[in-house]
Parts: sequence; C-alpha cells; structure tokens
Amino acid sequence: MNGVRFKNPVVFAVLALLILPFFAGCNAPKGQLAAFNGHFERFDYEKSALFAEKKISKQANPRGEDLLWALQLGTVKRIQQDYTKSTDSFDKAEDMLKYFDEQSTIGDGIGTTLVNENIIPYRGEEYDGIMVNVYKALNFMVGKKFDLARVEFNRALDRQRRAKEKFNEEINKLKSEMEKEQQQNEFSKSNVDNPETAELLAQKYPNLRNFEAYPDFVNPFATYLAGIFFNLVSDHGKAVDLLKESYGMVGDNGYIAEDLAVTENILDGKGRLEDTIWLIFENGLGPAKKEIRMDIPLFVATDDVKYVGIALPELYFRNKAHQYLTAEVDGKDYQTRLISDMDRVVQTEFSKDYPGILTRAIISATAKAIAQYALEKQDSSKSSLASVLMAAYSFATTAADVRIWTSLPKEFQVARFPKPKDGKLKVKRPGSIPVEINIPDCNNAIVYVRITTCQAEPIFEVINF
Repeated sequence: MNGVRFKNPVVFAVLALLILPFFAGCNAPKGQLAAFNGHFERFDYEKSALFAEKKISKQANPRGEDLLWALQLGTVKRIQQDYTKSTDSFDKAEDMLKYFDEQSTIGDGIGTTLVNENIIPYRGEEYDGIMVNVYKALNFMVGKKFDLARVEFNRALDRQRRAKEKFNEEINKLKSEMEKEQQQNEFSKSNVDNPETAELLAQKYPNLRNFEAYPDFVNPFATYLAGIFFNLVSDHGKAVDLLKESYGMVGDNGYIAEDLAVTENILDGKGRLEDTIWLIFENGLGPAKKEIRMDIPLFVATDDVKYVGIALPELYFRNKAHQYLTAEVDGKDYQTRLISDMDRVVQTEFSKDYPGILTRAIISATAKAIAQYALEKQDSSKSSLASVLMAAYSFATTAADVRIWTSLPKEFQVARFPKPKDGKLKVKRPGSIPVEINIPDCNNAIVYVRITTCQAEPIFEVINF
C-alpha cells in the first residue's frame, strides 16, 4: 500500500532478506507481555512495576511499546497506591497518545507488508485514552484535587464523543489505502475477497461478532463515574445527563436508577445528596490477546492455489476475581452489580479494527508469496537459495500483534447504600470473613476496591466528600 508496487518480486525479496536479521524469528512484545502478565496475575505488583518501568525507553519521542508499558505502569502504581507516580505515568501515556495522534501513518503499510504489524509502534486504542483520564481523575479525587479531577472527567467524556468521528476517518483512510493496493496488485484483491478465506475465518472466529456491543467507543463506567462525581461536586444538571446515558446502557442496574432519581429530585428542589456510600469494585483481569495461525488459500502468480500461513490476534477472556462483593451496613446487605464489562468495551473496538488487521495480513502474505514464487521460477542456484531464505523469512515474520493493556480489570461493579451510622463498613467476598473499613466523618464517600484474582487480597481506598 502507500504506493508500494510488487511488480518486481525479486526487489521485494532482496529488501526482505536485508532486514531478516533484524526482525526474523521472534515476536518480542508477545514474550514481554507474557512475562509481565505472569507477575501481575500472581499479584506481585513490585515486580510488575519494575518490569514495566524497564521497558519504557528514555527517548524524546515514544517508540515501540513505550505507550503500552506506560499504561501498565500507571495501573500498577495505582494498585500500589503510589498516586503521584501513577499520575506521572498516565501523564506520559497521554502525551504519547497525543504524539501518535499527530503523526502521519504513511509508511506503516510498507512495514506491515514487509514484516508484520509489530514493527509499528503501539499507538493505543480509544478505550486506552478514556481509561487514562478516568484513572487520573480517581488519583486526583483521592488527593482532594477536585478541580483537576473535573478536567480529567471532561477529557474522558470528550474522548468518547470524538471517538466515533475519529474512527470513521481512520476507516475511510484505511479503505482508500487498501483499494489502492488492491488496484496495484490483482492477487491481493483476489486473496482479500476470496470466499474460501471468509469461510475459514468464520470457522476459526465463530464468536468474533457474537456479543452485545456497547455504543461506539463508550465505556459505561467512565460515564457513570463522571455522573457520580459531578453530582458530588454539585453540578447536578450535568450529572443527570450522564446518569441518564448510563442507565440507557446498563438499564438493569437498580443503583444507577436510584442515583438518577435522587439527582432529578435535587434538581427539582426536593432533596439533597448526603450520607451516601458508593462501593466501586474493579473485578478480575481484562482481556488479553493470543496469536492464532492458519493456512489460507492464496492466489499467487498462476492459476494454482497455494496455502500460505497468516497470523491473527484473537481476544481471550480471563476470570473474575469474585462474582460480587457484599456490603454489610446497619443490618442490611447490598451486593455490587455490573456497571461496565471491559470484555465488551474491548471487543467492540476490536471487532471494528479486525477487517483492517485481516486485510493487511493477507496483503503481507501475498507479497511474500509472490516474491518466493518469482525466485522459484528463476533457474539458478542463487535464486534457489534466495527462495529458501525467502520462505524462512516469511515463516519467521508471520506474527500477530497481541499488544494490549492487560492490567485493566474484567469489569466494574457498584453498590450504593446509606453511610453506616457507626462509621464502620463491612465488605465481604463470597465465602470469606468481612473486612471492616472506617468511613471518616464526611457527607458522602466512594469506597474503591481492586481485586485482580480470587487469591489476591482486596486493595481499598476511601474517597470522602
């Protein structure tokens, strides 16, 4: 794509062989993520933080996986309740997101065709940016910096508003580039449009679109938490709008309905917000990606059909820590209920990215196969050797991009209830002894809990208003 013509496959082969020593034989991000996930899933947050920190380069401009590791580091530091370092890491991540937004992607197509998508820096997803601002807002709320928290919530909401428009622009640009490539290379078009490939993918990806998507790039947790925050800082009109939107996405959550009803009454002058606790539960481990390799029928330079391998990323979903938490308050129990399913948030965006991922993989496989075929047809010992090396190169560089922010939770849950009269809140995991949390003297409070796995100890923070 981007003007690259593969009418001289030998030239392609030479280029490929020249960069073989640099890219063949490994997929470093896959191995690095596996190592980080191992530490994180064993709730060894010290090793997780050190690992992520070491992976961030000291270059002036972000490169490789710098953004990904800044996101991971910011999350781990939040769990460790080092809010200053967490915010600093998320600030850097936000700067990187802005940098990539302003960079041209011209040239990306050449890299993905010659090698694979891992050659392109990790530029982030829309939900990455939204969660960066939400986490920064939470960090500021802990420090009672409510003006800064307001700024972050507004940024998160603005990202959600702009995301659909931005995505449509990217899709149109990608479509134009793909059409240009397919016009230049008849085999690419034949391979992308091949119904046999579509059938194979349907068998391999039976659940790719078998899920209930959220509205385009909207994370219900971001919207709901912003609604609670604006309510607590007396911006009730804005809170009503956000809570209405939240209820529309998560209509079976009675706590959201109660928040909306109370806030509407405040606007009507029929009450005020006080003596309320929100228990927010970050539950489990969010989606990760794995690589799947499959053979597809590929039209090359004759009417023969050759089966050539491609590698694609596939989401896999990890476990909840617990089904719910129970708050024991003055003789009554309140169970947390779902606000936002991060599996759905991520899958919504992944399903929109997937056609481009697939098309680029097929174009790359086609280009490599054409180069190998052309070398095979040349009758010389040098071309035969080059053909073997080209085959080795093709195999070595067939790798999926499995980069994803893996320290996010699987889901967010909430419970809403009156403040305990004695200031003692008991939070209980299923089958465990309750943990007692002291609620300070305040009008209202958010009790925030993160539990990554069923074996991990809960990490609590109390944000009082």
